[in-house]
Amino acid sequence: MLDFLGNLKRTHYCGELRAPDEGRDAVVMGWVHRRRDLGNLLFLDVRDRTGIVQAVFNKETQPAAHAKAEQVRSEFVVAVEGKVVKRQKANPELASGEIELVATKLHILNNSKTPPFAIEEEINAAEETRLRFRYLDLRRPKPRRNLALRHKIILEMRKVMDELGFIEVETPMLTRSTPEGARDYLVPSRIHHGQFYALPQSPQIFKQILMIAGLDRYFQIVKCFRDEDLRADRQPEFTQLDLEMSFPRQEDIFHVIETVMVRACAVAGIKVAAPFPHMLYKDVIRKYGSDKPDLRFGMELYEVTHCFPDEAKQKLQIEGSVFALAAPGAAGYSRKQLDDLTEKAKALKARGAYFVKVTPEGLSSTIEKMIGAENVHKLGEACGAKPGDLVVGVSAKEQIKGTEAAALIAGQLRLQLGEALNLTDKSQWRFLWITGFPLFEWSETEKTWVSAQHPFTGIVDEDLDKLESAPWEVRSKGYDLVLNGYELGSGSIRIHRQDIQERLFKALGLSQEQLRRRFGFFLDALTYGTPPHGGIALGVDRIAMLLNGEKSIREVIAFAKTTAAQDLMADSPSEVDAAQLDELGLAIKPEVKKPAE
Repeated sequence: MLDFLGNLKRTHYCGELRAPDEGRDAVVMGWVHRRRDLGNLLFLDVRDRTGIVQAVFNKETQPAAHAKAEQVRSEFVVAVEGKVVKRQKANPELASGEIELVATKLHILNNSKTPPFAIEEEINAAEETRLRFRYLDLRRPKPRRNLALRHKIILEMRKVMDELGFIEVETPMLTRSTPEGARDYLVPSRIHHGQFYALPQSPQIFKQILMIAGLDRYFQIVKCFRDEDLRADRQPEFTQLDLEMSFPRQEDIFHVIETVMVRACAVAGIKVAAPFPHMLYKDVIRKYGSDKPDLRFGMELYEVTHCFPDEAKQKLQIEGSVFALAAPGAAGYSRKQLDDLTEKAKALKARGAYFVKVTPEGLSSTIEKMIGAENVHKLGEACGAKPGDLVVGVSAKEQIKGTEAAALIAGQLRLQLGEALNLTDKSQWRFLWITGFPLFEWSETEKTWVSAQHPFTGIVDEDLDKLESAPWEVRSKGYDLVLNGYELGSGSIRIHRQDIQERLFKALGLSQEQLRRRFGFFLDALTYGTPPHGGIALGVDRIAMLLNGEKSIREVIAFAKTTAAQDLMADSPSEVDAAQLDELGLAIKPEVKKPAE
């Protein structure tokens, strides 16, 4: 028989009882974490969000409560009345381990089926099982700690933004579709037959309009939506810190974000110093082979094309540049390990991979016959290789988005080797601002130059004259913030002049009809005295993931979706009734299967 809660009031949380509470009467409420029956004595570990307390039921002194405790099992919901006493032997693994609750009364508030996995700190259940039974998974201490720290991070962000004079404004969740980048999630309108809203990929246009409206400093902790193809660590809905400022210098925006991140890190017990270092995009690509480099270890890249004579280039089929790095302590790599690196490079579309082992006896290389001993030594010297190092070089024919593919491939190998050689200092938190991004990138599918960022990104003033004649040389006023190999956010100084905005749209090949259909209301707003403005958006999920020490954003989102964008707990997306479709004027067409490649 289950009990009613009635007027019974909780006096203490389970994990907050301590030695100074000895002698007090207490009422705790929660779930039965573990039950141990020793005959006359029965122990229940009762758990709530703060932790666990041990309750003792004595058959001789409290027979009714003991008899009732014999009925409960793991995950039953209970309330225990009793007196706090000091334990004879403390349990150092529990925060409440110095005391226990001698029970006088037990209320069984609900029973429970046997869970599909144990509610423990660490479990071996598959992620799909955890997501399907997320309400059980969230009872574990680790997910609760993750969500609690996420809450504190967001709270601190709001405090900082308020202190710096920003006003939080909620922008619409139902807006018009302006497809740029990822696909929009569309919402059919019942009232306006045949028309659709879209869920926002970002509040970009609205926050710029708030600057036109004279709000000066806007921010929002906002939910955004992108109907992207499957990616390992992306969610179709995500949360970001979004902000915009009027009349800013780039440094003003950097200062705001640096203040936010220093304070957010402090909440997690991590001390970082501002200002953060800056690097140009072209330099960071050539030095690290990535636009989100992990700076917790060195192993920089070097262009070593000059070490390959023309004859050797022909034999090795080298058509582009060659980039190389020196992997410290890897000279002892086996043939199989070198083959694995070669396969990794080829999987990344490298034309070839080349190795030089640097030993106290000298240098040996797989390509010495091709380039000659002198060039092998040049190759080692160019990378600053020391005895015990392994020089790894790669070449590639193609460029990727206007960048040397060999550098990007070498950057991927750098990360793999850094992990394999345990070079990453996990105690470091290395922020980096990246600036000087190209405004355009080459599209192989469209055979033209396309916008590398959203089309409202500002253009470096001295590059404006190249917009029509040499778009590949035009630099944007965009910037990214990177932490330990992860991009935390992107932003830019915006285009605030209508004439420049129209020139950019024209350079992108957008017709007046397309512009009016996609951005008409925004283009109209630009004509009413738009101030210079700029902003940025930071990924809150990713920040919470890193500061919690997790490797997946799903670990810091209460109700995360799978990599297939499915909510296994709620079983969504799902089919809807025909009546709902009829009301919206919609019909489901058969799925068109893409031909196999």
